[in-house]
Amino acid sequence: MGKSRRTIPEELLLLALDPTTGTTAQPQTLDLGLAGAQLVELSLAGRIVPDGDRIAVVLPRPTGDPTLDHALELLRRRGSPVRAAHWIGGPRLGLRQTYLAHLERCGMVTAVPGQVCGVLPTTRYQASDDCSNAAIKQRLDTSIRTGVPPDPRTAALAALAHAVGLGKHLYPGNEGRSSRSRLRDLIRYDPLGGMVAHAVMDVQNGLPSQQGRNNNAQSAAAPVPGSRQPGGRAVPTRVGAR
Repeated sequence: MGKSRRTIPEELLLLALDPTTGTTAQPQTLDLGLAGAQLVELSLAGRIVPDGDRIAVVLPRPTGDPTLDHALELLRRRGSPVRAAHWIGGPRLGLRQTYLAHLERCGMVTAVPGQVCGVLPTTRYQASDDCSNAAIKQRLDTSIRTGVPPDPRTAALAALAHAVGLGKHLYPGNEGRSSRSRLRDLIRYDPLGGMVAHAVMDVQNGLPSQQGRNNNAQSAAAPVPGSRQPGGRAVPTRVGAR
């Protein structure tokens, strides 16, 4: 994969980078979003394909991007398709720092060391002019404003931005409510059908994957012990049931 364009994980992190504070918004959920963004990028690169609620490796050849290739190798080692939610919710902590260091090496951001309260060391990150979150957000703004369907990469970025909660930072306050709603609606154009974005939200909310949601729906539809089924037949109550 050449570097003529930014990857979706790179753009998601740049979109989350606040130009005023030099820090990222939604740091608690951004790691999950970056793990999901890697899956989307690998899918667009033809390395993996969705298989129900799982991800299967179909072409283990490296992409040339070290961060993506590391994820691809980990997926390959699994040996069988992996549930997207399980992958995203796995030990992915630290991806934000990994990508900040990656962006610095690529010249997309500059690290600016400093101190908090004159004592604690801290690092702020300044994006280059063509990599600012405003430049990337412009693509989302265009689709939100015009209603024209975005290209697949922008749609995937929009879905992930919504999934990690960036909407309230990109379009804050009451005046941004309509734009936040339209950002959410762009998920319909996601090239993976929103599978990864929904998996990111499931992990955040502590919910099971799609398969688990289906099972829960079936359980909810099951007759309650002691009630009556159609036709008046009582459902037996299990002794000792809690």
